[in-house]
Amino acid sequence: MFVEYQKKKDYGVIYLNRPEKRNAISKEMAAMLGTILDKAKKEEIKFLVLTSKDNKMFCAGGDLTYLHGNLSREEAYARLNPMKEILYKIALFPVPVIALLNGNALGGGCELATACDIRIARKNTKFGFIQANLGILPGWGGGTLLYHKVSSSFALEWLTEARVMDCHLLEKKGWINRVVNEHEIDDMDVLLKDYISKSYRQMRLLKDQHIKSWTNRNLFFEMTEEVKKTAMLWDSEEHKHAVEKFLLRK
Repeated sequence: MFVEYQKKKDYGVIYLNRPEKRNAISKEMAAMLGTILDKAKKEEIKFLVLTSKDNKMFCAGGDLTYLHGNLSREEAYARLNPMKEILYKIALFPVPVIALLNGNALGGGCELATACDIRIARKNTKFGFIQANLGILPGWGGGTLLYHKVSSSFALEWLTEARVMDCHLLEKKGWINRVVNEHEIDDMDVLLKDYISKSYRQMRLLKDQHIKSWTNRNLFFEMTEEVKKTAMLWDSEEHKHAVEKFLLRK
């Protein structure tokens, strides 16, 4: 199973488990994530954790065998949009969603982490919204979400420069909430004890308050527009050349 779900006593955990592809999201993984989120939404959990099964890579973004450079704009949109739906489900999940970043994340992996409410990263991890280096924008609506999580000037800087940044710098910028040592991130019950100690009703009310704090009430529309704009760039020569160059380097 590329995506696994475990129900703990007080919370749920979603594990990305495709280490041979650095947890790159395939069509099948997107479908699995959607099914698990729908199931978890019906359970009385205080919060939801999203993490990877191993400590090497949280998520490398989209699977380029599925999201290759030779798609038409229409095909690109059809393949990108399902993950936008997943990110939107995470953003509006009824209790807090915590990204436990026990490995690096690139591209769509950073979009997935940004959809979560809180990001806790293992020491020495690195993260990058690198889509601009591939001639496109974030493809799952994660750029729109980023503007809700950090200052607009930093969001623009990161999306434009497409740099891979150290977790400590991103903690200063406000994208990472906390950096912890490796032994700490392995014990979720201890690491997340402050969340476990709250009641289910408290956590629902806190998440509801968080959602209402967003200044942009048209989140779904804005995320969809971002996906459409990315799809428009998909068949550009810049994107095709960048993807070919990336695959050759691999």
